[in-house]
Amino acid sequence: MSKLTKNKKLALSKIEEGKVYSLREASALVKEITTTKFDASVDIDVRLGVDPRKANQMVRGVASLPHGTGKEVKVLVLCSPDAEDAAKDAGADYVGLDEYIEKIKGGWTDIDVIITQPAIMGKIGALGRILGPRGLMPNPKSGTVTTDVAQAVKEVKQGKIDFKVDKAGIIHTSVGKVSFTPEQIRENAKEFILTLLRLKPTTAKGTYFKSIYLSSTMSAGIKVDPKSIEEIQKQEQV
Repeated sequence: MSKLTKNKKLALSKIEEGKVYSLREASALVKEITTTKFDASVDIDVRLGVDPRKANQMVRGVASLPHGTGKEVKVLVLCSPDAEDAAKDAGADYVGLDEYIEKIKGGWTDIDVIITQPAIMGKIGALGRILGPRGLMPNPKSGTVTTDVAQAVKEVKQGKIDFKVDKAGIIHTSVGKVSFTPEQIRENAKEFILTLLRLKPTTAKGTYFKSIYLSSTMSAGIKVDPKSIEEIQKQEQV
């Protein structure tokens, strides 16, 4: 077992054992307990009271974070020639079709998001074995299969994230960087949580938010009080 460094001990000492924090408190504390020399990601883990094995309790969607993710997202657009200029102008990193399909078949996956058109999906289907395991397969539900590829590129570049509950009922995603202000982290996390609330399956019974943790890369997790989420929901309804 590795020995705790002085900074690690100091960081851990700032988290009170057994305490649950409001989202505002956690958003400030996550910056204080981060000791990495690089600009670490701020992650959120939410355990939901759903059974992902049931199709009517699958939680999947997209959220547009008001302050973006802080990450440089590499976007590939596979489209017809008439849409290429619009995709490039929107900020796509790679634009084309057949040449990129061949590159992917050869093992190239140095991208974060692939956006395409409905008419092109027939050509991309054969790439499922390569793209699927890497979470790169375009999907209408995530907005990455669309007739307006330019708008989709803009949304992804501005901080649109795609998420899906795993087999254990947990959703894990990044909501910013440690260099963000506490308020930016809180607002991004708040938007993500409100999106989950809007996606709550009608068939889900009992407690929806089982647990919520905020952390940064290599930091300890900070438990967020679900009641503070209820307060956020009330504020939105006012």
